[in-house]
Amino acid sequence: MVWDKNEKALTTVGGRIEVNEDIDTALNRETIKEAGLILESKRVPIAAWYWESTDTYTVFVMASVKDYGIMPEGFETTGRVTMNFETARQIISKIEGEGLRLEILEIAESVFEQQFKS
Repeated sequence: MVWDKNEKALTTVGGRIEVNEDIDTALNRETIKEAGLILESKRVPIAAWYWESTDTYTVFVMASVKDYGIMPEGFETTGRVTMNFETARQIISKIEGEGLRLEILEIAESVFEQQFKS
């Protein structure tokens, strides 16, 4: 997660896919730009839905971090926040209560156990 300095909130790294860009290129660009993270090549989509009002999709993807780079300056985020699933669950529950983010976190934890934990 990252701290969004404009919204004053924790949020997931994300953004839009640019013209002539595939999802992996967009993920690489956004994670470097917003969190200074270099991702491993293995990515597992864990949740997706379509927004009719904007004709766009939201896709959550899980990937391992290959390297921690320097946080870029001048973007909408001020720093990355690393935590385990239990801490994330407690923070989200405290701030938002039950809802979609907790459901996605449960899916993420399951995918992590199956796909990434050695």
